[in-house]
Amino acid sequence: MAPTIPTLRNRALGHLARREYARLELRQKLLPHADGDEAALDAILDDFVARGWLSDTRFAEQWAHFRSQRYGPQRLRAELRQKGVDDSIIDDALADVADDEFAQARAQWQKKFGTPPQDAKERAKQARFLAGRGFSLDVVYKVIGGSDDSDD
Repeated sequence: MAPTIPTLRNRALGHLARREYARLELRQKLLPHADGDEAALDAILDDFVARGWLSDTRFAEQWAHFRSQRYGPQRLRAELRQKGVDDSIIDDALADVADDEFAQARAQWQKKFGTPPQDAKERAKQARFLAGRGFSLDVVYKVIGGSDDSDD
């Protein structure tokens, strides 16, 4: 018996069964299998959105929740934009993450370094690490400066 070729709809369902996707991300993943029929692909995605199977809001909330353990709001915002999520949805998804930014940055710093920098070179290294993780500069300076309070 010949192997069955999955339809575009079944491919989409298979991807969504494994994890949440943003609409643009799923569209890009399925486009090579659409055989030039982008209208059919968009119709399938529209149907999934209408049924509630595909949601940029749900995707952004889950992405922000899981990735916020390691990365700051600036990096999460950039990643979500890259995946095609609308800015208003990103703002809502990152609202809770921004409140915990200091605690997350502190946890990442503690895990990687654990001790305050002894000189300017070490201070720069620690600051680059946290900034590269997407934490804002005020939070970075509070963390490497050894401040235990999270007040602004």
